Amino acid sequence: MFLSRAGLRSCGARIATGNTRCASVLAPTAPSAPTAAAATPLHNNNNNNNNKINYIQSFSTAAKPSTAQLVKQLREMTGAPMMECKKALSTPEVDHDLEKAQEWLRKYGSAKASSKVAGREALEGLVGVKIEGDRASIIKVKSETDFASRSETFSTFVQEIADAATAAGEVNGDVDIGAFMASAKDSKGQVLSETLNDAILAIRENIQVDSMVIMKASSDKSVLAGYVHGRAPNSTCGSAAAVVELEVTSDAGSEKAEEAAKKLAMHVVAAKPTYLNPESVPEDVVNKEKEILLEKMTGTNKPPEIMEKIIAGQMRKFYEGICLTEQSHMVEEGNPKVSKAMKSLGLEVKNYTLVGMSK
Repeated sequence: MFLSRAGLRSCGARIATGNTRCASVLAPTAPSAPTAAAATPLHNNNNNNNNKINYIQSFSTAAKPSTAQLVKQLREMTGAPMMECKKALSTPEVDHDLEKAQEWLRKYGSAKASSKVAGREALEGLVGVKIEGDRASIIKVKSETDFASRSETFSTFVQEIADAATAAGEVNGDVDIGAFMASAKDSKGQVLSETLNDAILAIRENIQVDSMVIMKASSDKSVLAGYVHGRAPNSTCGSAAAVVELEVTSDAGSEKAEEAAKKLAMHVVAAKPTYLNPESVPEDVVNKEKEILLEKMTGTNKPPEIMEKIIAGQMRKFYEGICLTEQSHMVEEGNPKVSKAMKSLGLEVKNYTLVGMSK
Protein backbone atom coordinates (compact mmCIF):
# COMPACT_ATOMS: atom_id res chain seq x y z
CA MET A 1 0.00 0.00 0.00
CA PHE A 2 1.44 3.39 -1.02
CA LEU A 3 0.58 6.79 0.50
CA SER A 4 1.18 10.26 -0.80
CA ARG A 5 2.98 12.94 1.19
CA ALA A 6 -0.39 14.35 2.29
CA GLY A 7 -1.53 10.86 3.26
CA LEU A 8 1.60 10.33 5.33
CA ARG A 9 1.07 13.62 7.17
CA SER A 10 -2.55 12.68 7.81
CA CYS A 11 -1.63 9.24 9.18
CA GLY A 12 1.05 10.80 11.38
CA ALA A 13 -1.52 13.04 12.97
CA ARG A 14 -3.87 10.09 13.49
CA ILE A 15 -1.13 7.94 15.05
CA ALA A 16 -0.47 10.75 17.55
CA THR A 17 -4.15 10.56 18.55
CA GLY A 18 -4.01 6.76 18.98
CA ASN A 19 -5.28 5.51 15.55
CA THR A 20 -3.84 1.99 15.26
CA ARG A 21 -4.93 1.48 11.65
CA CYS A 22 -2.42 3.98 10.27
CA ALA A 23 0.23 2.57 12.64
CA SER A 24 -0.21 -0.87 11.13
CA VAL A 25 0.02 0.59 7.64
CA LEU A 26 3.27 2.42 8.37
CA ALA A 27 4.88 -0.51 10.25
CA PRO A 28 7.35 -2.55 8.10
CA THR A 29 6.50 -6.15 7.38
CA ALA A 30 8.40 -8.44 9.77
CA PRO A 31 10.21 -11.36 8.14
CA SER A 32 9.22 -13.66 10.99
CA ALA A 33 7.07 -13.76 14.10
CA PRO A 34 8.22 -11.21 16.64
CA THR A 35 10.05 -12.53 19.74
CA ALA A 36 8.63 -12.01 23.21
CA ALA A 37 11.27 -9.40 23.92
CA ALA A 38 10.46 -7.48 20.75
CA ALA A 39 6.73 -7.62 21.51
CA THR A 40 7.26 -6.14 24.98
CA PRO A 41 6.83 -2.35 25.16
CA LEU A 42 9.95 -0.30 25.94
CA HIS A 43 8.75 0.78 29.36
CA ASN A 44 8.21 -2.88 30.30
CA ASN A 45 11.84 -3.61 29.38
CA ASN A 46 12.89 -0.91 31.84
CA ASN A 47 10.76 -2.53 34.51
CA ASN A 48 12.35 -5.91 33.82
CA ASN A 49 15.82 -4.38 34.06
CA ASN A 50 14.90 -2.71 37.35
CA ASN A 51 13.56 -5.99 38.68
CA LYS A 52 16.81 -7.70 37.72
CA ILE A 53 18.85 -5.01 39.51
CA ASN A 54 16.66 -5.29 42.59
CA TYR A 55 17.02 -9.07 42.52
CA ILE A 56 20.81 -8.85 42.29
CA GLN A 57 20.94 -6.32 45.14
CA SER A 58 18.73 -8.43 47.38
CA PHE A 59 20.81 -11.50 46.57
CA SER A 60 24.04 -9.69 47.44
CA THR A 61 22.61 -8.39 50.72
CA ALA A 62 21.33 -11.81 51.75
CA ALA A 63 24.57 -13.61 50.84
CA LYS A 64 26.18 -15.15 53.95
CA PRO A 65 29.94 -15.16 54.59
CA SER A 66 31.70 -18.40 53.87
CA THR A 67 32.86 -20.79 56.58
CA ALA A 68 36.45 -19.70 55.98
CA GLN A 69 35.49 -16.07 56.54
CA LEU A 70 33.60 -16.93 59.73
CA VAL A 71 36.55 -18.96 61.02
CA LYS A 72 38.86 -16.02 60.36
CA GLN A 73 36.52 -13.62 62.19
CA LEU A 74 36.16 -15.98 65.16
CA ARG A 75 39.92 -16.42 65.43
CA GLU A 76 40.40 -12.66 65.47
CA MET A 77 37.72 -12.30 68.14
CA THR A 78 38.89 -15.11 70.45
CA GLY A 79 42.45 -16.03 69.49
CA ALA A 80 41.42 -19.70 69.49
CA PRO A 81 43.10 -22.15 67.06
CA MET A 82 41.61 -22.56 63.59
CA MET A 83 40.33 -26.12 64.11
CA GLU A 84 38.67 -25.14 67.40
CA CYS A 85 36.91 -22.24 65.67
CA LYS A 86 35.79 -24.47 62.80
CA LYS A 87 34.48 -27.07 65.23
CA ALA A 88 32.58 -24.43 67.21
CA LEU A 89 30.92 -22.96 64.11
CA SER A 90 29.88 -26.35 62.71
CA THR A 91 28.26 -27.50 65.94
CA PRO A 92 24.49 -27.91 65.37
CA GLU A 93 23.44 -25.65 68.24
CA VAL A 94 25.78 -22.92 66.96
CA ASP A 95 24.95 -23.21 63.25
CA HIS A 96 27.61 -20.71 62.11
CA ASP A 97 26.46 -17.98 64.49
CA LEU A 98 29.51 -16.00 65.68
CA GLU A 99 28.03 -14.99 69.03
CA LYS A 100 26.98 -18.55 69.84
CA ALA A 101 30.38 -19.80 68.66
CA GLN A 102 32.11 -17.51 71.16
CA GLU A 103 29.93 -18.88 73.96
CA TRP A 104 30.64 -22.44 72.84
CA LEU A 105 34.40 -21.82 72.90
CA ARG A 106 34.20 -20.32 76.38
CA LYS A 107 32.20 -23.28 77.63
CA TYR A 108 33.96 -26.18 75.93
CA GLY A 109 37.13 -24.87 74.32
CA SER A 110 38.45 -23.13 77.45
CA ALA A 111 37.62 -26.09 79.69
CA LYS A 112 39.38 -28.45 77.31
CA ALA A 113 42.42 -26.19 77.01
CA SER A 114 42.59 -25.69 80.78
CA SER A 115 42.48 -29.43 81.44
CA LYS A 116 45.28 -30.01 78.94
CA VAL A 117 47.66 -27.42 80.36
CA ALA A 118 46.87 -27.93 84.06
CA GLY A 119 49.87 -29.08 86.03
CA ARG A 120 52.45 -27.87 83.55
CA GLU A 121 55.34 -25.93 85.05
CA ALA A 122 54.97 -22.17 84.63
CA LEU A 123 58.19 -20.27 85.34
CA GLU A 124 58.00 -17.38 82.88
CA GLY A 125 55.59 -14.46 82.95
CA LEU A 126 55.14 -10.75 83.51
CA VAL A 127 54.56 -8.27 86.32
CA GLY A 128 51.92 -5.58 85.85
CA VAL A 129 51.47 -2.32 87.76
CA LYS A 130 48.59 0.14 88.02
CA ILE A 131 48.70 3.34 90.09
CA GLU A 132 45.59 5.44 90.50
CA GLY A 133 45.67 8.28 93.02
CA ASP A 134 46.25 6.87 96.49
CA ARG A 135 46.02 3.22 95.37
CA ALA A 136 48.34 0.92 93.47
CA SER A 137 48.48 -2.74 92.56
CA ILE A 138 51.28 -5.07 91.50
CA ILE A 139 50.33 -8.35 89.83
CA LYS A 140 52.48 -11.32 88.85
CA VAL A 141 51.14 -13.73 86.24
CA LYS A 142 53.03 -16.85 85.16
CA SER A 143 53.22 -18.65 81.82
CA GLU A 144 55.12 -21.67 80.56
CA THR A 145 57.30 -19.94 77.98
CA ASP A 146 58.92 -16.57 77.48
CA PHE A 147 57.45 -16.50 73.97
CA ALA A 148 53.91 -16.60 75.36
CA SER A 149 54.60 -14.05 78.10
CA ARG A 150 55.87 -11.55 75.53
CA SER A 151 52.74 -11.81 73.41
CA GLU A 152 50.23 -8.98 73.27
CA THR A 153 47.41 -11.28 74.42
CA PHE A 154 49.30 -12.19 77.60
CA SER A 155 50.48 -8.67 78.48
CA THR A 156 46.98 -7.29 77.88
CA PHE A 157 45.57 -9.90 80.26
CA VAL A 158 48.13 -9.01 82.95
CA GLN A 159 47.31 -5.32 82.68
CA GLU A 160 43.57 -6.06 82.85
CA ILE A 161 44.14 -7.82 86.19
CA ALA A 162 46.24 -4.93 87.53
CA ASP A 163 43.65 -2.36 86.45
CA ALA A 164 40.83 -4.31 88.09
CA ALA A 165 42.79 -4.78 91.33
CA THR A 166 43.49 -1.06 91.66
CA ALA A 167 39.88 -0.21 90.86
CA ALA A 168 38.68 -2.61 93.58
CA GLY A 169 41.23 -1.50 96.19
CA GLU A 170 39.32 -3.17 99.02
CA VAL A 171 42.37 -4.41 100.90
CA ASN A 172 45.84 -3.16 101.72
CA GLY A 173 48.31 -5.98 101.21
CA ASP A 174 48.06 -9.46 99.73
CA VAL A 175 44.80 -10.33 97.99
CA ASP A 176 42.79 -13.57 98.00
CA ILE A 177 43.36 -14.30 94.31
CA GLY A 178 40.65 -16.96 93.92
CA ALA A 179 37.91 -14.81 95.42
CA PHE A 180 39.06 -11.75 93.51
CA MET A 181 39.14 -13.52 90.13
CA ALA A 182 35.67 -14.94 90.71
CA SER A 183 34.09 -11.56 91.48
CA ALA A 184 36.05 -8.74 89.84
CA LYS A 185 35.48 -7.79 86.19
CA ASP A 186 37.67 -6.59 83.35
CA SER A 187 37.20 -3.44 81.25
CA LYS A 188 34.58 -5.21 79.09
CA GLY A 189 32.49 -6.24 82.08
CA GLN A 190 33.53 -9.89 81.94
CA VAL A 191 34.40 -11.77 85.15
CA LEU A 192 38.19 -12.14 85.40
CA SER A 193 38.02 -15.92 85.78
CA GLU A 194 36.43 -16.05 82.32
CA THR A 195 39.05 -13.63 81.00
CA LEU A 196 41.69 -16.04 82.28
CA ASN A 197 40.01 -18.94 80.46
CA ASP A 198 39.95 -16.89 77.26
CA ALA A 199 43.68 -16.21 77.62
CA ILE A 200 44.41 -19.92 78.16
CA LEU A 201 42.30 -20.78 75.09
CA ALA A 202 44.19 -18.26 72.95
CA ILE A 203 47.73 -18.96 74.22
CA ARG A 204 47.35 -22.71 74.92
CA GLU A 205 49.61 -22.58 77.96
CA ASN A 206 49.23 -22.93 81.70
CA ILE A 207 48.59 -19.38 82.95
CA GLN A 208 48.56 -18.67 86.68
CA VAL A 209 47.85 -15.46 88.58
CA ASP A 210 50.67 -16.02 91.07
CA SER A 211 50.55 -12.97 93.35
CA MET A 212 48.52 -9.81 93.82
CA VAL A 213 49.36 -6.93 96.14
CA ILE A 214 47.34 -3.75 96.63
CA MET A 215 48.92 -0.69 98.25
CA LYS A 216 47.08 2.24 99.78
CA ALA A 217 48.71 5.50 100.76
CA SER A 218 48.93 5.79 104.53
CA SER A 219 48.08 9.51 104.57
CA ASP A 220 46.88 12.30 102.32
CA LYS A 221 50.44 13.65 102.32
CA SER A 222 51.79 10.52 100.67
CA VAL A 223 52.71 9.96 97.03
CA LEU A 224 52.79 6.62 95.21
CA ALA A 225 55.05 6.02 92.22
CA GLY A 226 56.42 2.94 90.48
CA TYR A 227 58.89 1.53 88.03
CA VAL A 228 58.63 -1.45 85.65
CA HIS A 229 61.84 -3.15 84.53
CA GLY A 230 62.35 -5.24 81.39
CA ARG A 231 59.14 -4.28 79.65
CA ALA A 232 57.63 -6.58 77.05
CA PRO A 233 57.22 -5.16 73.51
CA ASN A 234 54.37 -2.62 73.27
CA SER A 235 53.45 -3.26 76.89
CA THR A 236 53.41 -1.60 80.31
CA CYS A 237 54.29 -4.94 81.97
CA GLY A 238 57.78 -6.31 82.58
CA SER A 239 59.99 -8.80 84.37
CA ALA A 240 60.06 -6.87 87.68
CA ALA A 241 58.35 -3.87 89.23
CA ALA A 242 58.29 -1.79 92.39
CA VAL A 243 55.92 0.76 93.91
CA VAL A 244 57.12 3.18 96.59
CA GLU A 245 55.22 5.39 99.03
CA LEU A 246 56.88 8.62 100.15
CA GLU A 247 55.34 10.99 102.68
CA VAL A 248 55.90 14.72 102.31
CA THR A 249 57.37 16.16 105.51
CA SER A 250 58.00 19.73 104.31
CA ASP A 251 56.65 22.17 101.74
CA ALA A 252 59.75 21.70 99.59
CA GLY A 253 59.15 17.96 99.44
CA SER A 254 55.77 18.19 97.69
CA GLU A 255 57.34 19.33 94.42
CA LYS A 256 59.99 16.62 94.41
CA ALA A 257 57.97 13.73 95.84
CA GLU A 258 56.82 12.03 92.63
CA GLU A 259 60.18 12.16 90.88
CA ALA A 260 61.98 11.02 94.06
CA ALA A 261 59.53 8.11 94.42
CA LYS A 262 60.15 7.00 90.82
CA LYS A 263 63.92 7.03 91.34
CA LEU A 264 63.58 5.12 94.60
CA ALA A 265 61.38 2.53 92.86
CA MET A 266 64.19 2.04 90.34
CA HIS A 267 66.60 1.55 93.23
CA VAL A 268 64.29 -1.00 94.84
CA VAL A 269 64.20 -3.10 91.65
CA ALA A 270 68.01 -3.01 91.43
CA ALA A 271 68.91 -3.42 95.13
CA LYS A 272 66.06 -5.79 96.09
CA PRO A 273 65.67 -4.86 99.79
CA THR A 274 63.84 -7.34 102.00
CA TYR A 275 62.56 -4.96 104.69
CA LEU A 276 61.66 -1.27 104.91
CA ASN A 277 63.87 -0.39 107.91
CA PRO A 278 65.68 -2.09 110.86
CA GLU A 279 62.55 -1.80 113.02
CA SER A 280 60.57 -3.91 110.55
CA VAL A 281 63.03 -6.84 110.61
CA PRO A 282 61.48 -9.73 112.60
CA GLU A 283 63.09 -10.36 115.98
CA ASP A 284 63.89 -13.97 115.22
CA VAL A 285 65.85 -12.89 112.11
CA VAL A 286 67.86 -10.38 114.15
CA ASN A 287 68.60 -12.90 116.93
CA LYS A 288 69.68 -15.53 114.42
CA GLU A 289 72.14 -13.11 112.81
CA LYS A 290 73.58 -12.15 116.20
CA GLU A 291 74.07 -15.83 117.09
CA ILE A 292 75.98 -16.37 113.88
CA LEU A 293 78.24 -13.37 114.64
CA LEU A 294 78.88 -14.59 118.19
CA GLU A 295 79.83 -18.04 116.95
CA LYS A 296 82.34 -16.47 114.57
CA MET A 297 84.03 -14.67 117.49
CA THR A 298 84.13 -17.70 119.75
CA GLY A 299 87.71 -18.32 120.92
CA THR A 300 88.95 -14.82 120.09
CA ASN A 301 89.27 -13.98 123.81
CA LYS A 302 87.98 -10.44 123.20
CA PRO A 303 86.42 -8.52 126.09
CA PRO A 304 82.59 -8.53 126.12
CA GLU A 305 82.34 -4.75 125.51
CA ILE A 306 84.58 -5.06 122.43
CA MET A 307 82.53 -7.97 121.13
CA GLU A 308 79.34 -5.90 121.52
CA LYS A 309 80.84 -3.07 119.47
CA ILE A 310 81.92 -5.52 116.78
CA ILE A 311 78.48 -7.11 116.68
CA ALA A 312 76.83 -3.67 116.49
CA GLY A 313 79.05 -2.76 113.52
CA GLN A 314 78.31 -6.05 111.78
CA MET A 315 74.59 -5.60 112.35
CA ARG A 316 74.72 -2.19 110.68
CA LYS A 317 76.19 -3.85 107.60
CA PHE A 318 73.53 -6.52 107.86
CA TYR A 319 70.78 -3.89 107.84
CA GLU A 320 72.41 -2.09 104.92
CA GLY A 321 72.02 -5.23 102.89
CA ILE A 322 68.37 -5.95 103.64
CA CYS A 323 66.70 -2.67 104.71
CA LEU A 324 65.66 -0.05 102.15
CA THR A 325 66.23 2.98 104.38
CA GLU A 326 69.79 1.84 105.21
CA GLN A 327 70.91 1.09 101.66
CA SER A 328 73.04 3.37 99.50
CA HIS A 329 70.78 4.99 96.92
CA MET A 330 71.89 3.50 93.60
CA VAL A 331 70.13 6.12 91.45
CA GLU A 332 71.07 9.34 93.29
CA GLU A 333 74.44 10.92 92.63
CA GLY A 334 77.03 10.05 95.26
CA ASN A 335 74.94 7.09 96.46
CA PRO A 336 73.82 8.59 99.78
CA LYS A 337 71.95 6.49 102.32
CA VAL A 338 68.30 6.31 101.26
CA SER A 339 66.90 7.68 104.53
CA LYS A 340 69.28 10.65 104.47
CA ALA A 341 68.64 11.36 100.78
CA MET A 342 64.88 11.44 101.36
CA LYS A 343 65.20 13.60 104.48
CA SER A 344 67.23 16.17 102.57
CA LEU A 345 64.35 16.42 100.07
CA GLY A 346 61.70 16.82 102.76
CA LEU A 347 60.43 13.26 102.34
CA GLU A 348 60.17 10.04 104.30
CA VAL A 349 59.92 6.46 103.04
CA LYS A 350 56.72 4.90 104.36
CA ASN A 351 56.28 1.73 102.33
CA TYR A 352 57.30 -0.21 99.24
CA THR A 353 56.45 -3.35 97.32
CA LEU A 354 58.76 -5.31 95.04
CA VAL A 355 57.65 -8.12 92.73
CA GLY A 356 59.81 -9.93 90.19
CA MET A 357 59.61 -13.09 88.17
CA SER A 358 62.76 -14.43 89.82
CA LYS A 359 61.51 -13.62 93.31
